[in-house]
Amino acid sequence: MKKWFMLGLVLIMTWSTFSVVFADHNGNPGKHKGHHKKGEAFKLGVEVLLDEEKELIEGKNVGLITNPTGVDQNLNSIVDLLYDDEDVNLTALYGPEHGVRGSAQAGEYVDFYIDEKTGVPVYSLYGKTRKPTKEMLEDIDVLLFDIQDVGTRFYTYIYTMAYAMEAAQENDIPFIVLDRPNPLGGEQVEGPVLDEDYKSFVGNYPIPLRHGMTVGELAKLFNKEFEIGADLTVVEMQGWKRSMDYDETGLEFVAPSPNMPTVDTAFVYPGAALIEGTNVSEGRGTTRPFELIGAPFINSTDLAAAMNAYNLPGVRFRAASFTPSFSKHAGELTHGVQIHVTDREEFNAVETGVYLVKTIHDMYPEDFEFRAENSAGVSFFDLLVGNGWIREAIENGESVEDIKDRWEDELKDFNKVRKHYLLYKK
Repeated sequence: MKKWFMLGLVLIMTWSTFSVVFADHNGNPGKHKGHHKKGEAFKLGVEVLLDEEKELIEGKNVGLITNPTGVDQNLNSIVDLLYDDEDVNLTALYGPEHGVRGSAQAGEYVDFYIDEKTGVPVYSLYGKTRKPTKEMLEDIDVLLFDIQDVGTRFYTYIYTMAYAMEAAQENDIPFIVLDRPNPLGGEQVEGPVLDEDYKSFVGNYPIPLRHGMTVGELAKLFNKEFEIGADLTVVEMQGWKRSMDYDETGLEFVAPSPNMPTVDTAFVYPGAALIEGTNVSEGRGTTRPFELIGAPFINSTDLAAAMNAYNLPGVRFRAASFTPSFSKHAGELTHGVQIHVTDREEFNAVETGVYLVKTIHDMYPEDFEFRAENSAGVSFFDLLVGNGWIREAIENGESVEDIKDRWEDELKDFNKVRKHYLLYKK
């Protein structure tokens, strides 16, 4: 009897171990694909700062530029972590586009207010000014930046960072970037380099559409190459490699802005967002922004067939119809495609985006329009793509391959510069 009891106990213990090993982070059976286990070496910049480099902020009045993505691996907000830390005096918060708590839509004006949870004043960097003023920086000893970027030139947070670096330099305040992964990985670089005649808040420096760098690496590049000259410190991550997909980090994805809900969105964004420069919907007002592309005048089946005929690497197109709840074609039944990325490593987002724009332009010449030009003859499409010649090339019937060939030399030149600022290995 004792022998059978012991055998049963061994079986129970074995099954328990098996269940723990193969349970996912919710306790459900099955392997949780792509996630690090807790306790492994990976650390975010904010975690390295508080665990190992706290002397950078200890006993100092700290100004913090952040938004909802400024969290540790347990989803604790850096605002609360610093506010609750007895060794740190969190003096002021600064909110980029969408605000510190992420409540504002794209382009929505954000004003000064007091953070309800902490009582700390919040200054807007997407209101009357995009650069901290001297008054905003009074009594600040050090300025921190902790925001998740999405790896694309026209995402505005990296320019909020650059403007803040300028302000820090002008006011003799050290600037610290707490680094985070590039969700697209750190290897692939693609698209045209910005022509400086087309500088704007959606493209302030001559970098390509998909830059393949972390915010910390970009900060170093901006600081040196464009002569900002800030007293800059980058608190590097631990355990991140350039080859890592975001899902391999073990991090939950916190939406950096209302229309960037998932990692899938981030992967299509460098190319699909070019649609914003046209009268075609980029899927704002749906649950799949930038993955759903369409307009009332498009035939879904025809467009999907045309796009799939190119056999572009790592992507397929499905005929889809949707009704945006806001933005372009709000309340109208809209037809087009959903972009399905089948292989992230093979997928070329910018090439795909240019193919989409050109194909819709060619298929629907009477209905398709680029956004109207401003008084300087610049369309919003030009600001997004970073030059005026790609729009002209599409209108003149040039092939996408010819267009790509024209941006390759500048891309090679950028890569030579870029390599001097890379902090992480493959």
